[in-house]
Amino acid sequence: MAIILNNKISLTTSLDDKSDRLAQSTVVFRPVSISLIRRRRKFIVRGGASETEATKDKSVESEKVSGSSINQLLGIKGAAKETNIWKVRLQLTKPVTWPPLVCGVAVGVAASGNFQWSVEDVAKSIVCMIMSGPCLTGYCQTLNDWYDRDIDAINEPYRPIPSGIISKNQVIGQIWFLLIGGLGLARLLDVWAGHDVPVVFYLALVGSLVSYLYSAPPFKLKKNGWIGNSAMGVSYISLPWWAGQALFGTLKADIIILTLLYSLAGMGAAIVNDFKSIEGDTALGLQSIPVAFGIDTAKWICVGAIDVTQITVVGYLLGAGKPYHALALLGLLVPQVLFQFLYILKDPIKYDVLYQASAQPFLVMGLLVTALAVNGH
Repeated sequence: MAIILNNKISLTTSLDDKSDRLAQSTVVFRPVSISLIRRRRKFIVRGGASETEATKDKSVESEKVSGSSINQLLGIKGAAKETNIWKVRLQLTKPVTWPPLVCGVAVGVAASGNFQWSVEDVAKSIVCMIMSGPCLTGYCQTLNDWYDRDIDAINEPYRPIPSGIISKNQVIGQIWFLLIGGLGLARLLDVWAGHDVPVVFYLALVGSLVSYLYSAPPFKLKKNGWIGNSAMGVSYISLPWWAGQALFGTLKADIIILTLLYSLAGMGAAIVNDFKSIEGDTALGLQSIPVAFGIDTAKWICVGAIDVTQITVVGYLLGAGKPYHALALLGLLVPQVLFQFLYILKDPIKYDVLYQASAQPFLVMGLLVTALAVNGH
């Protein structure tokens, strides 16, 4: 503005002198004034855009900071931003994913037919649950978050790893600690149970390997929705059942086949987690079921896998002469279908967590009913 004012003063002075100097001053003044005005206008436009973007970023950051502290501890979306390293470490293990594994062990223990309500048997069961849930599931989730950091930077940039709250060395250290701890507990259980063959350790080792292949390149099983979710189904239903049953009894062929069949329901349940990651999966070329088939088709594949599997198990129980167990399983399927229509089939992205919290307990209870039927109770 000072430059423009000086030019105006110069112009006024030149009017009092000579007309030819007026023309010269005018020629010099006009392009300079116009150029300055244009530059000023450009600066204002850019400044306005920057302020808008800054306001938007602050708004988004405010939403993340004001998220739920409970969600943060459970490791689910909508979490509050946390700087306490131990809370962040817990968040990486996603405690919300532990219950299916813990319950799976309980189902296997029930199916063995050899569990007694003694201090020793209860202690064995609890150690097996810690191995399957906090240790090996925590290992799996931390490992997955590490290899999914680029996807999370798109889908959930506020998560611990993409946001930089926790360092690379801290994450790698946690992965190894949980893996070694889980395998160590598995070996302890074999010794405690007097196994000649360390079957619990082998199951834990297989589960750990599947977790690595699922998340890590170059294999990254999750790149293909069918393969990745099938691996998840086996890990969340078959393996913990087998571990619990092997701890107190023996694994038979019919149990292995039945649990693998039930893993198809686990595959359907795993698809629920893929809806929230569509944007990142698409950007990085992962062919999850929702990406490959679209949301509308994927949600029907999801509920179809869950429901058809359980109906098939109902038929199996009827054929095995267990009509009351079959009827109980069918009754537990009804609320699952209800929640599917209320949540997953309505909006799988918005209601994914709510659906899992509502329907998953009935799926787990169905597993327990099946285990009791196999056990003869």
